[in-house]
Amino acid sequence: MISRRLLLAAGMVAGLGLPMAGPALAQAPAQKMPVVASFSILGDFVKQVGGDRVAVTTIVGPNGDAHVYQPTPADAKAVAAAKVVFVNGLGFEGWMDRLIKASGTKAPIVVATKGITPRTGFVDHDDDEKPKAKGKDKHDHAKEGGHDHGGIDPHAWQSIANAKVYVANVRDGLIAADPDGRDVYTANAAAYTAKLDALETEVKSAMAKIPAEQRRIITSHDAFGYFGEAYGLVLVAPEGVSTESEASAKDVGRIIRQIKAQKIPAVFVENVTDPRLIQRIAKESGAKVGGTLYSDALSDDKGPASTYIDMMHSNVRELSSALSS
Repeated sequence: MISRRLLLAAGMVAGLGLPMAGPALAQAPAQKMPVVASFSILGDFVKQVGGDRVAVTTIVGPNGDAHVYQPTPADAKAVAAAKVVFVNGLGFEGWMDRLIKASGTKAPIVVATKGITPRTGFVDHDDDEKPKAKGKDKHDHAKEGGHDHGGIDPHAWQSIANAKVYVANVRDGLIAADPDGRDVYTANAAAYTAKLDALETEVKSAMAKIPAEQRRIITSHDAFGYFGEAYGLVLVAPEGVSTESEASAKDVGRIIRQIKAQKIPAVFVENVTDPRLIQRIAKESGAKVGGTLYSDALSDDKGPASTYIDMMHSNVRELSSALSS
């Protein structure tokens, strides 16, 4: 009886000239493939490309700071169960090797920044006016599971052109782990890349409307270098490319003098950093505090930056509001 009803229904659809299920629907698996992404921005890329074929677990979630994250047993369990693990690379997740080893996973590790030329020549600021803990220095910390970027800026996603490389690497990683989903992953990646093309046009247009002499800001840590290079923004950060590094009194004094000398109009807090340092710099320099910029993590679902595209829109909106007035 059930088969007869299905056949009748199919016949009605055909008779009405309506299309049967498309390729993406036909290829939807009975069970979603478990995958892991190291942080929320990368997790969004994986969700956009993977669609209904994947179940994504993100290690460092919304508003989380991947620079200083400490993995949990639940993270190790998720990595162990994953069919593929996506990481940023470029020294961003200094704890990832430790987590992978602890999990015993045999899943392939896909580095989403493969093919991107990183910004180099950076040195994280040390607080040379504050005594170090006895027997430890920043290199000891790196060996114990922290991380040293080695002079490389890992925040490559802040350039939309680079985001497209992330998407291509995610697509290829998913196809390698799940060849049956090739058509779905290819189509999803192409559709999302088209959205990124439109986003890039919007961002370039919005930034171009800000007077060139106004495109100078202070942020908590050096996370927007790729954005600055791509869209003509000059940035100064009291901390280095990692939130693990601390700004010294000398660094802060230098930045306050620079703000006054160059008439830098605004300072911005980030969603992953303590706002007190930026608030102090603003108070002592006379610069206004702009809105919150999303650097290393998305917001939660109720925030303005719950996806990568929303994050870029939110950041540009805050920059335009603070720098155009």
